[in-house]
Amino acid sequence: KSTPGRYFQVANPGTGWGGTDIADPLSIIEGWEPGVARPGLRLLMTSTTGEHAQWFVLDEQLRPVEQAMPPEVRRVVERIGENCEPSLCSVLFLAGAGGSLRAGVTENPVLLTTAIKRALVNVTCGGAPAYVWPGGGITVMADVLRMPDRSFGTVPTPAIVAPIEFSMRLDDFAALGGHVDHVMPLEEVLKRGAWHNDGAPQARQWQAASPLNPWPLGEPPMLG
Repeated sequence: KSTPGRYFQVANPGTGWGGTDIADPLSIIEGWEPGVARPGLRLLMTSTTGEHAQWFVLDEQLRPVEQAMPPEVRRVVERIGENCEPSLCSVLFLAGAGGSLRAGVTENPVLLTTAIKRALVNVTCGGAPAYVWPGGGITVMADVLRMPDRSFGTVPTPAIVAPIEFSMRLDDFAALGGHVDHVMPLEEVLKRGAWHNDGAPQARQWQAASPLNPWPLGEPPMLG
């Protein structure tokens, strides 16, 4: 949609042509100069997005008469619409992985930070690639639109709860002091739960991976 009233200074904002209250595009034309206009003059009127378009030809009295739009002109209007991308907000999630979170991965949290900066560990948020900011610690930024629906939660602290994943080779996990005693196949996790006595998860949902997100294994992190 065009910005309301942006292009027409002869109307008010609305749902008509060009984001205005204009329903008839000819209403913005005051008249025709006889010395310039001529019978047979062709006129294409279109909105900036190509959403509205009409084709007129002047008759002998210099009156615009709507006619069927020629195919080559229709292609131009369609190309205008094709090049109008959706107007969306960029929603980015920015957060830091604290020491307690990293301690859940390794006995020595700083080794996880070092491994990420050495591009040995990929970082994702709900499967969406996460940009790792330069500097100390693990500060990540992810495109929320590439994350699954309802990825976020809250706790009374108050704090936002968001998913974050660290993907790496098993030998790299062991080298950074990872909790290898708790490593188990995904099939076992789905049967028994993440911990050995948790029981199978009851509220799991299967969602297709977004085609925008590459499979994290084997992908290097996006380092700043």
